Amino acid sequence: MNVSVIVPCYNQGCYLDEALQSVLEQSYTHWECIIVNDGSTDDTEAKAKEWIKKDSRFTYYSKPNGGLPSARNFGIERARGVYILPLDADDHISSNYIGVCVNELESKSAKLVYGKVERFGIQTGEWKLQPYLYTDLMVSNMIHCTAMYRKADWVQVGGYDECMVKGLEDWEFWVHILNKEDKVRKLDSITFYYRIKAASMITSMGKEEDLNIKAYVFNKHAAKYFGVFQHLIHYHKSQNQKWTSLALVLRRALVLLAQNIGLKSEVK
Repeated sequence: MNVSVIVPCYNQGCYLDEALQSVLEQSYTHWECIIVNDGSTDDTEAKAKEWIKKDSRFTYYSKPNGGLPSARNFGIERARGVYILPLDADDHISSNYIGVCVNELESKSAKLVYGKVERFGIQTGEWKLQPYLYTDLMVSNMIHCTAMYRKADWVQVGGYDECMVKGLEDWEFWVHILNKEDKVRKLDSITFYYRIKAASMITSMGKEEDLNIKAYVFNKHAAKYFGVFQHLIHYHKSQNQKWTSLALVLRRALVLLAQNIGLKSEVK
């Protein structure tokens, strides 16, 4: 088995069929799909069990609720594939996506591959993410959650951070596994379909919470940030909005760091 698709599901049973159907319709066939029920109270289990009867490449696990990072890690731990593709239960992918990603990872030495995004649900249209640049990634995310990478990289960093249950767990993971010299490939076509819902974590996160999470990531990866810090300052001073964002995150990170080491910091 070359690719493991990991589908965590928490009370998203009403969307699960659509996500799994998009996996079943892949032109590339050397995949397995691991469905992880993260303590759902809806019909997730019944839906998932229908799929494991339909095709032996689908497998199903149930666990107590632990949040999205925990559910992904649970599935990836059991994955047999060389490559990992996370897919949330309310999203879906194009029929050629897995095959194209595998080709990029195998033939062009990319560390991570992702495609363009189309939104559906309460918002529609292409989600135009900014181009990938390593220094920009250190400040904000431009790689969606359903990107393909090697399981070996997941193992090397210890998986997704299970403390990050309020969001941005994908961004922290990309910061963790990527280095400046790594090749990241963005496909030229729309291959990922992202459902926008009123209750989405990413649409409901407030500015204060966003700053706190980013400050946590900065503190966790302080050595990596300081390694590119001078370049970040030089680059973002010329882009006022991004520079302001970086300054706010660094200020909040300093406050949290002072609190963690027991200082009565004057920084507020």
